[in-house]
Amino acid sequence: MNQTIQALLNNQEDNHVLPFFWQHGEDETTLREMMGAIHGAGCRAVCVESRPHPDFCGPKWWHDMDIILEEARSRDMKVWILDDSHFPTGFANGALKDRPDSLCRQSIFLNTMSLPSASGTMCVDLAAEGMLKPPAKKPANMMEERFFSIPPARVFDDDRVVRISLRQADQEKDLTGSLSGYTLTFDKSAGDAELRILVASRNAGYHRDYINMTDRESVRVLIDAVYEPHWQHYAKDFGHTIAGFFSDEPELGNGFMYDKNNPLGIRQDLPWGRELEEAVSKALGNGWEKQLERLWESNVSPETARVHMAYMDCLTRLLRQNFSEQIGQWCRTHGVMYIGHVIEDDGHHCRTGSSLGHYFRSLEGQDMAGIDDIGGQVYPCGEDEPTIQFQGFPRDGTFYHYGLACLARSAAALEPRKAGRAMCEIFGNYGWEEGVRLEKYLADHFLVRGINYFVPHAFTGSAFPDPDCPPHFYAHGHNPQYRHFGRLMQYINRVATLTSSGRHQVPAAILYHGESEWCDRNAMPFEQPGRRLYDNQIDYHVIPADFLADTGRCLISSDRTFSVNGQTYRVLIVPGCACLCTSAAENLNRLAEANVPVFFAEQKPAFVSETGASLPPSLSACPIVPLEKLAEEVRKLGIPLPVLSPESQRIRILDIAGDTPLAMIVNEDAVPWTGTVSLPWTGRPCFLYDAFENRCLSAEQTPDGIQITVEPLKPLFLVSGTSAAPLHYSPTPLHEIPLTGWTRSICEGAAYPQFSIPEDTVVPDGMQLAKEKPDFSGFVRYECSFLLPESGSILLEIDDAAEAVEVFLNSESAGIQISPPFRYDLMGHTGKNTLRIEVATTLERECYPMLEGHRKLLAKTPACGSGITGSVRLHTATGIPR
Repeated sequence: MNQTIQALLNNQEDNHVLPFFWQHGEDETTLREMMGAIHGAGCRAVCVESRPHPDFCGPKWWHDMDIILEEARSRDMKVWILDDSHFPTGFANGALKDRPDSLCRQSIFLNTMSLPSASGTMCVDLAAEGMLKPPAKKPANMMEERFFSIPPARVFDDDRVVRISLRQADQEKDLTGSLSGYTLTFDKSAGDAELRILVASRNAGYHRDYINMTDRESVRVLIDAVYEPHWQHYAKDFGHTIAGFFSDEPELGNGFMYDKNNPLGIRQDLPWGRELEEAVSKALGNGWEKQLERLWESNVSPETARVHMAYMDCLTRLLRQNFSEQIGQWCRTHGVMYIGHVIEDDGHHCRTGSSLGHYFRSLEGQDMAGIDDIGGQVYPCGEDEPTIQFQGFPRDGTFYHYGLACLARSAAALEPRKAGRAMCEIFGNYGWEEGVRLEKYLADHFLVRGINYFVPHAFTGSAFPDPDCPPHFYAHGHNPQYRHFGRLMQYINRVATLTSSGRHQVPAAILYHGESEWCDRNAMPFEQPGRRLYDNQIDYHVIPADFLADTGRCLISSDRTFSVNGQTYRVLIVPGCACLCTSAAENLNRLAEANVPVFFAEQKPAFVSETGASLPPSLSACPIVPLEKLAEEVRKLGIPLPVLSPESQRIRILDIAGDTPLAMIVNEDAVPWTGTVSLPWTGRPCFLYDAFENRCLSAEQTPDGIQITVEPLKPLFLVSGTSAAPLHYSPTPLHEIPLTGWTRSICEGAAYPQFSIPEDTVVPDGMQLAKEKPDFSGFVRYECSFLLPESGSILLEIDDAAEAVEVFLNSESAGIQISPPFRYDLMGHTGKNTLRIEVATTLERECYPMLEGHRKLLAKTPACGSGITGSVRLHTATGIPR
């Protein structure tokens, strides 16, 4: 018997959820109520989100934290603390507003100025001509309009012209020595000409009072302003009740707010600073100032690639050292952990601006690998559509379904410090229309992709309805699905405990494309070959060049495999690109020399970024494989892989080497899948485990594998070995029992269980009820009675409802279910039996009329039902119901 499953059957799961609890300065009663609600939902940890609090690190904050920590201690809960007063991390609780200019962010940018064709002596006031201002952009959406309208927090007077040159007739002349202050005087010959002005300025970016992530002393301001005060107040709780700190979407902060299409080579300001200038000047050598102009060129030449690579390499190494590692080391020295995530959206994880330039380097100092999924990103069957999310931003479904989770699960597996811990901030900002059904899909999506810690977004103490990024799971008792959400949390804890019980069996590796994209904006992102593999049951991790270069971590075996941090891979795929960095080229060549299969997807790089040299010979000999042939070529290698019959591109399998082998199987399609599943170990006895119902089932073995039906939203675990627990056998329906005389009553979430006077109805009636009461959200109760000639097994089936269901037979609850079709194995008694079905809606209909402003413009008119929306059948049955 699998020992982890044995523990789960005894309700001994670990805690893997730490929901956000937003702080606004509520009173003591509210804080205690909310901590009780969080604990009551099955969450044994909480992440205190400070960003709305009016007195962060002030007397009111410590008063509120005293209450929260007291409640946590009494409930044996862990507390995590979001590490700043404003979003995103880096504001340092306002500490930069009166600190020396040298600690503030700095940018570098290139401006150009066309000159008249006449010859003569020219005198140009660069400030008056606007040449010291960063590139501007018109707001593209309401969020940008809002942020662009806010006056800058600080205005600086230390703008510096790094270099100025005159370009004329294919000739360039350095005029930096002709500057006096910001006035340039020079002689110009006849003909068209252009001034090129390279400027370092703190008057750029949209958060000018935030820390410089590349500057060690600047980052220390955040530690001193936030981390140290918490240590001073609660040192005895560190490593006990206080588990750690959470950085939320720290940014470099250059460019335009949330501009995701900002690779190097476009007109934008870029991050700069004193340590970065020193590192870049050393990397590029003499004439570095002139070479830097190539940062605003997009040609993929060896000369331009060298500059792009040098700049981004210096930037992200400094960021890792001065931000991620410095804070992480402080936390570990003080007995707590450091977690969080960056903005990964649509591949932004390897760019500047609102992210940190390199996913792995930016989080290397943390103790979990983090990502987030917010509204408009992952959707059921959303691999391709929609291409525009609800706020009007472009949406790349391939990234969200094949790239996002892979970033975190890969870092968790490959970095010893993370010890397999992969975290996702989840559920936030999907709107009030999100309920436990969508949340169940999202949870399964990330669980089967290896994510094992979750930060549900969010619980709030504000009065209902709090308009800030709903849904809110409790909403002071107004959310009808609060108990159902608790059931989901229990399920997540079970599954994450099980998926954390052993190393994931991942045969393929794909090179992280970040360094390639720095030099080639058209470089193929890793999720494109990843999609071809994953849709064909070939699991993969994404590996950065840094980890391949670590010979203490990356080991090559004589059997044509290699391992990183003990994780073994049998093939490595390089996404198509124009050039590879030196580290990737040298270490991929090392793999190729050892006959490890290395494939280039679609395109083979032409040169090495830093040197312009050709690829090393063994690597150069590796084949180019078209994307559409990639899965086929990998399977030809004879790697032991899952086999499905019939094939399906929406069956997801996570193969785990637990104390016995096991696999999580998820159906992400909209219809059930029935077929055989074969894994390398399924020739031995196996059983199934249903984590939602916490029970074991029999597995039907055939010569082709395990015969199984997997329904949408109802994953199963296939487990090697025999079950020591009794197996559950689903009853077989025999004779239908007519269900007539239905009554219906309703009540709002906060009024439960005070229902209205029952009225006669005919089921299904959920869509009709929604038309009759378009603003109603809450509980819909259905009741009827039926007769049985003798006691025995009965099977209740409800095809669909809007949206979560609890069934009562003879006033006893048969449990909550959140995934249709809803099936209940019941035991009726002789004579009259009473059946009650309670359906919990989302809060969408109740909250829609309360939306205002841009939230109203973005919201869709509710189209959901309210109550039972599918047929209801009851049968006598044979079998052994649990």
